[in-house]
Amino acid sequence: MRTLRSNSLLALAISLSAAGCGGGAIPTTFDLSAPGDFGKLKGTRAAVVVNEPTTVQALDSDRVIVKDSTGALTFLGGAQWADRVPKLVQTRLIQTIENGSRIASVSRPGQRIVPDYQLNTDIRAFNIEAASGSAIVEITAKIVADKTGHIQRAKLFQARVPAGAADGPGAAQALDRALSLVLIQIARWTS
Repeated sequence: MRTLRSNSLLALAISLSAAGCGGGAIPTTFDLSAPGDFGKLKGTRAAVVVNEPTTVQALDSDRVIVKDSTGALTFLGGAQWADRVPKLVQTRLIQTIENGSRIASVSRPGQRIVPDYQLNTDIRAFNIEAASGSAIVEITAKIVADKTGHIQRAKLFQARVPAGAADGPGAAQALDRALSLVLIQIARWTS
């Protein structure tokens, strides 16, 4: 009985180990950056909470997406983001505002900050457009008064950056550059 159990555990360990390998190449993981060299912005005493962006299901993943001329979405093989795109965008947006702004407080929900405003965003596009060879980032932003729920301002921010070939490193770098342009625009607009 003991030998049977030991053999079963050994077989399970080997199976899990082989499953972990997946038999394929390990995807290259890319991160996004938060710009910090765009100058100081005007200050405010407001406390701002940056909510995680909303988006469609296809963009709510850790995959690098390519959109072909018919509108079909595919994943760039062998490439992934360090986290889900909405979570990465939220983190880099907070860091960008901190890097260039003098907002009294900027944080994510749940950090025990009593906000004056909420910054709500929606990711409309975050992909490589195969037909043009461009990285496209489109994000809408709304500043909402926390006490009343009234939208104070709303705007669409977008950037298009040449990506060249839609390979892993080139596509990820182009999307990072396009996002940086959008994050700077949002940070300036927010402050």
